[in-house]
Amino acid sequence: MHMQLLNTDRVIVFDRTDFGPSNISLPNNQCRNDPNDLTLKVDCTAHSVEYDVTSNSIRPLNVLTDVWCSSGSVMPDGSLMQTGGFNDGDRNVRVYKPCVDDSCDWREFDVALRQRRWYATNHILPDGGDPRSYPSSGSAVLLPLRDLQGGANVTAEVLVCGGAPKGSFTSANNGNFVGALNTCGRIRISDPNPQWVMETMPLARVMGDMVLLPNGNILIINGASSGTAGWDLGRNPVLTPLIYRPNNPTGLRFEAQNSSSIPRMYHSTAILLRDGRILVSGSNPHAYYNFTGVVFPTDLTMEAFSPDYLDPRLVRVRPMIVSPVSHSQIGYGQQLDIIFKAQGRINRGFISVTMVAPPFTTHSFSMNQRLLVLTNSTGISASVTSLGGSNYQVRVTTPGSNILAPPGYYLLFVVYREVPSQGIWVQIK
Repeated sequence: MHMQLLNTDRVIVFDRTDFGPSNISLPNNQCRNDPNDLTLKVDCTAHSVEYDVTSNSIRPLNVLTDVWCSSGSVMPDGSLMQTGGFNDGDRNVRVYKPCVDDSCDWREFDVALRQRRWYATNHILPDGGDPRSYPSSGSAVLLPLRDLQGGANVTAEVLVCGGAPKGSFTSANNGNFVGALNTCGRIRISDPNPQWVMETMPLARVMGDMVLLPNGNILIINGASSGTAGWDLGRNPVLTPLIYRPNNPTGLRFEAQNSSSIPRMYHSTAILLRDGRILVSGSNPHAYYNFTGVVFPTDLTMEAFSPDYLDPRLVRVRPMIVSPVSHSQIGYGQQLDIIFKAQGRINRGFISVTMVAPPFTTHSFSMNQRLLVLTNSTGISASVTSLGGSNYQVRVTTPGSNILAPPGYYLLFVVYREVPSQGIWVQIK
């Protein structure tokens, strides 16, 4: 038996349909025809009633499929939403909107749940605002991790950018392409009481990709300014990438970059290369390859985006790692000496060392993407020593645990005034 009190002071009661006929007949010679029912294919009795507490009376209601061990909750408008059940009812949703004139009954929606639900639970959650996950695909990134010797005290901060407003997916399927979100949410998840801090991007974007750069900045690239992810549901490509500088003051963090001429819509991707460029590829908003006669043809080309740190005029300040050699192995919590070359005199206070995990990227989501800023054993910035001529040594301490840096291969960079060297591969184990 299932019961729910409504704001009309009436109680909705219902029970399984497959234990045979009840003792209450449906009105007006109604019958439930259910060839999938395990007991009665044709059933003219009620398996749900509305009980009026004031008058101590009942009114038969009609459920169409088996509600045994289903779940439910009262929605903000007072309607009872009941989900799942058994047999042919385990993926159905039923809604009862209360009334006082005895005209209301269950409305049933077939196969409205993606998964079968039996002995499930419903719980009303706070409104999360506009969605950021598929099909309203925003993108997210774990901001650079610092103070890696602090153990549990390491600060972890996440940035989520873009997405599409509520209802955008349905609207796009009906030919109305709603403008994407132009906001980012930033949250320090390691705080005892994390709070979202909102920022505004210069450009709205859905289906974007976020790439951690070797200097700790973030590239936001690809996507559309209206519609959603899904087959042919995006419009107005965003051709202009953005750089986000997480350490700048709020309001001064975004900077537009040179635009591309190639729309990168649904199924586009972007990854960091060892030389600091970003490989950008793909765009196929169709169920099959379609190269002609559509708004956004399938595009399987690749192109490279060069951040401003690759400006040829900056070659004089670009470090070059001499040792260790690429594919060296390193351990956890160890002292690591890196020798690099730099043209001219350098300000040692602007040298940093970063490790970037190469992510698996698809659908605006980069799995396992992280960047670690290495410091010396005291947690202070990297120690730099001149070795004479154009050679320098920077001493850092590797991450203290496999929680901060899961075992595997990383790209290691020396960065001077936000200009990174070419990376070398290191394997931490």
